[in-house]
Amino acid sequence: MKFPNSLDFRRIESCSSLLATYGAKPEEVEELLAYNENVFHDPDLDPQSFPLAPEPHVATWQGYYTQAQEVGVFETLRSHLVQLQFPIKPGISQTLAYQGATRRGQPTIGMLEATGLALEQPDSLKLIIHPSAAGAIPVIIASCRKDFVSLVQALTKHNEPQPIPDSMGAAIVGGYNNWDRIRHYRRTWEAQQSQPVSEAAWNAEFKRIIPQKHLYQDRFIILSQGNYSAVSASEMGMAESQWRKLSLTIRLEHECTHYFTRRVLGSMRNNLLDELIADYQGIVAANDGYYRADWFLKFMGLESFPDYRAGGRVENYRGEPTLSERAFRILQRLVKDAAENLEAFNLAHKNQLEGRSNQGKIVMALTRLRLEELADKRHNFLEEIWQKV
Repeated sequence: MKFPNSLDFRRIESCSSLLATYGAKPEEVEELLAYNENVFHDPDLDPQSFPLAPEPHVATWQGYYTQAQEVGVFETLRSHLVQLQFPIKPGISQTLAYQGATRRGQPTIGMLEATGLALEQPDSLKLIIHPSAAGAIPVIIASCRKDFVSLVQALTKHNEPQPIPDSMGAAIVGGYNNWDRIRHYRRTWEAQQSQPVSEAAWNAEFKRIIPQKHLYQDRFIILSQGNYSAVSASEMGMAESQWRKLSLTIRLEHECTHYFTRRVLGSMRNNLLDELIADYQGIVAANDGYYRADWFLKFMGLESFPDYRAGGRVENYRGEPTLSERAFRILQRLVKDAAENLEAFNLAHKNQLEGRSNQGKIVMALTRLRLEELADKRHNFLEEIWQKV
């Protein structure tokens, strides 16, 4: 099914007209049209394709999961993910030992620098292979904030003690070069050769597989277990234990939605449309299939709209270049109206939105629209596109 292009003249004209009703001046209309450009690709997939088959690396992580049942999660991951064999230390990424281990796959045995990653609660680390509409994906769950920060620094910051924002509770690690998989590939390849393999022959084979990133690059999620969006249990009107559990569910499904848009639709941005869609999936997973616009607005700091609560997440999505103050205020109203429209749609279609295949279908529908169209109360664009997916 072909969907309209985000830059189609009639769509832009309609969105411009809507923005004018929000009080946007011509220069602000221009800002917001650029910010709200929909860059998701149309994969032309049948919604019945979901859930997708896992990516190739997941089979290896299934093995890690099995091993972890016997020797523990941290011990398993440390033996396979080389960055976990080094501490968090300023300048460590510039050492020859670290570069040899992470860039060339050299064994860390005998490396003085490889003293291991220190975690506060290593025995509480969890590893799951989570089913999602875009396929199963490995998820590492840290039980305390410090361990989450250490894992993110090790696996995304080259073991350097770079600051991790307090508002960050999850990370998708993509393009991770897994030397464990490369070594496994080498053993399998050598076993298939009719003659003993020289180092030069392996180097030639290694160069050949470098463009085939599916053979050695992994994608996985790291999660913390703190309050979602730094909103307290009392603010949610819940017990601490209940909100902690729901926060993990929301965060997990939120990240799986980003994984979906990256794998299926070719984009994952720091943009309010992406966040609206990802939070939608998280909220319905945590709330028995029902979407709560008031939850989303609280996460964004817009629970008392038009007042904005400083520290809410919405300020993280002002775009590049940064939206002007007036355009940013209009964007807040847009996302509020979009959330309210989405709640009404969810209530009307709840029975059709359950199951992994329909989770994929609703994301496909939402990503076909611009934020202005989702916010428009003059015409139900989401209902229209839902019938076409």
